[in-house]
Amino acid sequence: MARLFPFLTWGRQVTGQSLTADLLAGLTGAVIVLPQGVAYALIAGLPPEYGLYTAIITPVIAGLFGSSVHLISGPTAPISIVVLSVTSTIAPPGSTEFIPTVLTLTLLCGLIQFGLGLARMGTLVNFISHTVIIGFAAGAALLICTSQLKYFFGVPAPKGASFIDTWAALWHQLGNINPYAAAIALITMATTLAVKRIDRRLPYMLVGMVAGSLACWLIDGATRGIQLVGPLPGSLPGPSMPDLSIDTISALLPGAVAVAVLGLVEAVSVARAIAIRSGQRIDGNREFVGQGLSNLCGSFFSCYAGSGSFTRSGANYDAGARTPLAGVFAALILVLVLLLLPQITAYLPLPAMAGAIVLIAWNLIDFHHIREILRSNRQETSVLLVTFASTLLVELEYAIYLGVLLSLLLYLHRSSKPRLMEVAPKIFATSRGFRSIERFGLDQCPQLKVVRIDGSIFFGAVDHIQRELQRVADKYPEAKHILLLCPGIHFIDIAGAEMLINEARRFKDKGGALSYCAMKNTVIDELESINYMDKLGRENFFVNADEALHALVPRLEQAICENCRHRVFLQCPQQK
Repeated sequence: MARLFPFLTWGRQVTGQSLTADLLAGLTGAVIVLPQGVAYALIAGLPPEYGLYTAIITPVIAGLFGSSVHLISGPTAPISIVVLSVTSTIAPPGSTEFIPTVLTLTLLCGLIQFGLGLARMGTLVNFISHTVIIGFAAGAALLICTSQLKYFFGVPAPKGASFIDTWAALWHQLGNINPYAAAIALITMATTLAVKRIDRRLPYMLVGMVAGSLACWLIDGATRGIQLVGPLPGSLPGPSMPDLSIDTISALLPGAVAVAVLGLVEAVSVARAIAIRSGQRIDGNREFVGQGLSNLCGSFFSCYAGSGSFTRSGANYDAGARTPLAGVFAALILVLVLLLLPQITAYLPLPAMAGAIVLIAWNLIDFHHIREILRSNRQETSVLLVTFASTLLVELEYAIYLGVLLSLLLYLHRSSKPRLMEVAPKIFATSRGFRSIERFGLDQCPQLKVVRIDGSIFFGAVDHIQRELQRVADKYPEAKHILLLCPGIHFIDIAGAEMLINEARRFKDKGGALSYCAMKNTVIDELESINYMDKLGRENFFVNADEALHALVPRLEQAICENCRHRVFLQCPQQK
C-alpha cells in the first residue's frame, strides 16, 4: 500500500510543527505561482485562468503520488511553449477547438507518463542528454521572447507564424511601436530585477507586475491602446472533456510523446537537484507515476500539461516545507484567490505580462553550461547547436527528437570505437603497473604484445577492434602472441565472441595465441551463459598479468629471448 500510495508513508510524519511550516511554505508558493501561472497560460495560448487551474490540480496529485517531498509541479515555461507548438497546428489558438485539443494532449501525456512509471522505466530520462535540454531550453526561451514582442511593443503580429516570419513581421512594424506599451514592459522588468536584487525571497515578479499595472493606470493606458489581461472567471475548474476523436488523438500522439518525455526529464531533474540539498532519495519510477496521474486527472479539470518547476520547488525548500502538504496549501490559497479576488488580473496590462515573461524566458538560458560546452567538447557543441537551431526552425517536438537522436548517435559512435592501447610494465619489479608505451616511451617485447581494451566488445565495436588488432599484427610481424588486458571490458556479446574466435584462429595459424587476463567475473559468467568459454579456450584466460606472463613467456622463441636487449617482463629469461 505504501508503494501505491506514498502519502501513507510521509503522512505519519505530519505534526503540528510540520503543518505550520508547510502552511507558510504554501503561502510563499502561492504568491510565486500566481503571476507565473497567468504568464505560462499566455505562453501556451490559453486564457490566464487555465494556468491557475493547472497550478491547483497538478501539484496536489503529483505531490501525493510522487517521491519528492519538495517538488512542486504545475505549469512551466518549456512545457507551455511546446503545448502551443503541438496544438496550434491542429486548432488555432482562440478557436473553440483549441482548448479541447490542449486537454486531449494533456490526457495523452499523462497516459504515457503513467504507463512508463508502471513499466518501471524511470531510468529512461538518463538517455536524454543534458546538452539536449540546455539547447532546447535556450531555443524555447528565444521563441517565448519572440511570441511576446507584439505585446511588449504593442504592434500586431500574425498568429501561428514561424520564428523567422514573426521577426520579419515585427521588423516591418517598427514604425508602429507603441512607446507607452514598451515603457510599461520596461518598468515591469526593471522593478522585478531591482526587487530580486534586494532580496530573492520577496515576490519580485508580483511586485514588478503591480508596478507595471500602476504605470498603466497613471498614464491612462486604456486610452493609449494598452490591452489588459482582464478578470478571472471567479470559479473553480469544473469537469472538462478532452476531444477523444481518433483523428485528434492520432494527430497529437507524436507531440504527446515529446511533451511527456520533456515533462519527465524536467520533473526528475528538478527533484534530484532539490534532493541533493535535502538529502532525500528520489524514486524515478514513482515520479513518473505522480506526473502521469497529475496530467491524467488534470485533463478532466481544465488543466494543461505540467511538470516540476525549479523556481517554485527551490522556493518551497527554502521556505522550510516539511511534506508535500505545502503544495496542497498553495493550491488551496489559489482557490481562495480565484473565488474571492477574481478581479486581481482585471487591470493587469499585457505589456507588463510580456515584460515578466521575457525575464522568465531569459532565466531559461543556462549561459554558464553553454560556455563550458562550447569551450570543451566539439561533439557536445554539435548537439547543442543542432538542438538550438532545430528548436527555432522546426516543430518543437521534432527538435527534441532530433537532439536526442543526435546525442544517441554520437554516443554509439564513441562506444563503437573502444580504445586499444599498447602497454608495457613501467616498473620492472612488478608486471601489474602497465602503462602506455607511447606516453612513457617504454620498451616492448618483440614477440609478445600487451594491449589494453577500454570498452565493451559488442556488435557495434567488432569492426573497430578487429582492425586495431590487425594493425598491431601488421606493425609487429614477429609478434605471434597478443595478451589482452581486460579490466575495462564490461560485456562481450555473441558478435564480439565470434570476432575473438576468428582472431584467435589467425594468431594460432601463425604459431601464437590470443590470450586474456584480468577479465571481470561478470563478463566470464556471460561468456559461460552463451557457451563461448570453451570455444575461446579456457586455457587462454588468466586471473592477472603475472599469471599470464608466467604461462606465455616460456612459449616464446627462447633463442630470440636470450639475445634480446630489452628485458621487459620480470618473467623474461636471463640474457647471455
